[in-house]
Amino acid sequence: MRTIGDIRAAIAADPSLTALEDQIAARFESDPAHDRGHALRVGIWTVRLGGDQVDPAKAIAAGLLHDIVTHPTDSERRGHASGDSAEQARLLLPGHGFSHEAIEEIARAIADHSYSRRVVPTTALGKALQDADRLDALGALGTMRAVATGVQMGSRLFDPEDPWATHRPLDDRRFTLDHFFTKLLRLPETMQTAGGRREAAARVEFMIAYLEQLGSELGADLPAARTFRSS
Repeated sequence: MRTIGDIRAAIAADPSLTALEDQIAARFESDPAHDRGHALRVGIWTVRLGGDQVDPAKAIAAGLLHDIVTHPTDSERRGHASGDSAEQARLLLPGHGFSHEAIEEIARAIADHSYSRRVVPTTALGKALQDADRLDALGALGTMRAVATGVQMGSRLFDPEDPWATHRPLDDRRFTLDHFFTKLLRLPETMQTAGGRREAAARVEFMIAYLEQLGSELGADLPAARTFRSS
């Protein structure tokens, strides 16, 4: 499974997944960084990273539901979104062909996927889902999503006087660019699957190239220390 077309075909071939997507479709419209496309991409990568250790139907359901409850990035409820999404999964999945054990496995994976919870999943589904969600925060898509989230928060794109925070503390609530250094470029070291680590490394290289180009356009080169490269 590699494309949106692939996952749409898988959903269309499974009446339970079709009914589930139809049931939650309206919940995807309010946040461009956590829309239906994001949910489907996370489903694709959960299937791919889970391999033969994860039932594809569970992986797709987890992808569809992992952000079913979102809170604004600057909300004090932000850290509870994955737990709230897990509870919604427990409410929504009965009647969609999943056993009680499968529902609990999916809900636990959803609860544990969040970066802010700092949890290392213990199941193959949990590891694949967490990596899949983090991959969508990287690369070209991750760059677009970071900007979209910053706009929603009312952040400035960057500090024009000190874009790389060379002489000030990083503050990704004020400046979207700072989020690359407080979180995004650090994500590869948190990956739990071999496939996730490979893909994350490739996507981060794209982001570093983008930041280097940004520095060239600003006339302020990206400091080597900000790339988190070992050499």
